[in-house]
Amino acid sequence: MSGDDYPARLLRGLVGIPSVSGREHRASAYLAGQMERLGMRARVDAVGNAVGEIGPADAPTVLLLGHIDTVPGDIAVCQVGDLLYGRGTVDAKGPLAAMTCAAVRAAAAEPRLRIIVAGAVGEEVPGSRGARHLLRTLPAPDAVVIGEPSGWDGVCLGYKGRVGVEYEVSRPPMHTSSPEETAVEAATAFWRGIDAYMRRVSGPHEGVAFDAAAATLVRLDGDIRDAAAFITCRVPAGFDFDEFQRYVDDTALHATARLDERVPAVRRGVSDPVARALRNAIRVHGGRPVLRLKAGTSDMNVIEHQWPVPMVAYGPGDAHLDHTDDEHIDLGDLHRSVDVLTRALTDLAGVLRRAPAPATTLIHA
Repeated sequence: MSGDDYPARLLRGLVGIPSVSGREHRASAYLAGQMERLGMRARVDAVGNAVGEIGPADAPTVLLLGHIDTVPGDIAVCQVGDLLYGRGTVDAKGPLAAMTCAAVRAAAAEPRLRIIVAGAVGEEVPGSRGARHLLRTLPAPDAVVIGEPSGWDGVCLGYKGRVGVEYEVSRPPMHTSSPEETAVEAATAFWRGIDAYMRRVSGPHEGVAFDAAAATLVRLDGDIRDAAAFITCRVPAGFDFDEFQRYVDDTALHATARLDERVPAVRRGVSDPVARALRNAIRVHGGRPVLRLKAGTSDMNVIEHQWPVPMVAYGPGDAHLDHTDDEHIDLGDLHRSVDVLTRALTDLAGVLRRAPAPATTLIHA
């Protein structure tokens, strides 16, 4: 690794290449090239993920899974003091840069560990195409760190689940004085019904971010004859997707409605070996660990039920800046997160050598 400022230079290079979901190839090729320069065995796989690995193939394996795609948004890449601005600095090229650098440092310090770093495509859109491809093509690792912004001194133990609803409706043409329901009125009523359903199933947890279900009206377009709506629902552990499907089918009278995916919530305990290793590393580097639960979703939701291994999310950046026009990262936090990840990986090497990863309790919705 060339110089202590390499993490910042790697991040600037990544952020300087736009990689909106579906158009990630240039950024993936750049990251794979940088991985090769750092001594990793790197490639861009069949769906566009940048994948690099280092360490012996027969050693315990830790997967560092970030994502290289971003939401749309043109933010000028610039640095003001220690703050680097640009789309993806927080979500989630900052964590991805930190993981790449930490993997190389940890491999040098602990040669009996295999580390795979993956910059997955398609995380920001339904389907998680990149993560699902890795599930099909990689052997199950012994532990996973998901690269998402938690703050350099934070560890994320869980994410809410998600389901989206697409709704379309048409009504016969009519005069505005007619008492009949217009298409846009039908779409509005459908949205209000979904919102009420989520509040109802939340019960006493309504207003409690992680344990409540919540609906957001993302888009509503229409007029008297035709209307369409798109609704995103964030759901807690135990959410009954089948019952929700029945409600949607019963409510969408003389209209078309479909669910775009069913992603269950996930939550890990504080005793998870990866969580313990990260908390210890944060303390070693002068921080006080903060445990977080996120109202959004991540690729952790997608892979957790197929790979029941130690797993939490970690990465630099303030998640409140995700998708905003003010997205930026403190480069000091980037460097601190590299130090934390490096220490956590070397600690995990000893844990994973001593015993197989313990079974964990899965959350199924």
